[in-house]
Amino acid sequence: MLSIITAIHNQLPVNRLFWEHLKRYTASPFELIIIDNASTDGSAEFFESVGARVIRNPVNYSYPVSQNQGLAIAQGDWFGFLNNDIVVSPDWDRHLMDNMAANGLEVATCCGIEQLETAAASQAIKRRWRRIKGVCSLLGINAFSLRLMHRWMYRGDWQGFCADRYRRFRLQAAEGFVGNTVMMARSALAKLGPWDETQQGADFDLYLRSKKRALEQGDIRPMHIALDTFNHHFIRLTVKAGPPQFADVDRLIPLETKWSAAELAWLSQRLGS
Repeated sequence: MLSIITAIHNQLPVNRLFWEHLKRYTASPFELIIIDNASTDGSAEFFESVGARVIRNPVNYSYPVSQNQGLAIAQGDWFGFLNNDIVVSPDWDRHLMDNMAANGLEVATCCGIEQLETAAASQAIKRRWRRIKGVCSLLGINAFSLRLMHRWMYRGDWQGFCADRYRRFRLQAAEGFVGNTVMMARSALAKLGPWDETQQGADFDLYLRSKKRALEQGDIRPMHIALDTFNHHFIRLTVKAGPPQFADVDRLIPLETKWSAAELAWLSQRLGS
């Protein structure tokens, strides 16, 4: 079984869209674990109504604390750490797991607007998204504008766009990460440990930890991006929604405080930037 863990604070229209596509396009049996960080708009109640396991926090916690709360009760052999402001692709989970198996990976991410197979491809899709998001955002962030953004971005054929990428890049992967969707086998948890609760940029930290473990222990491959599996990310909607300050903000430290310049340079030289 797949355990999907997602942290939220309000954004009910985003959450409804997320669930609609998650239910439609996830191939594996799954449990959905929602970490609700003090929502006031009915989001917690919505997820409870569709059968999700909801942990209700009285305050807003950072990303790594939220993910670890979900891990503590997750029952699956696979963990999917998903942002709520995404639209998953058809069979995203099966495609991602197949890619991981083919490439000997225990932790991987989907590709997305943030990063594709080349710098030129990434720049092109980012430019298109910025134009479409800029126009549609004039309507506000609501159910209509979210669907309009997504429809225009993929020319009304989301399934066709995803199928084309799967055909062209089937089972191909490149080292790196796109943090809105992280898939981890339970076996990786014993090697890498849970999310570091001092790092709000915990996805980058996990990537670095996987690289370091690969060099020092050789029992895991660094995190890779599955180029055949694309999830759409609306990008920065959560920040723009103005959530309250993290209750654990005093524990958070910059990535550069945890990782020295010498460590980062060593990792970059040995395994590629």
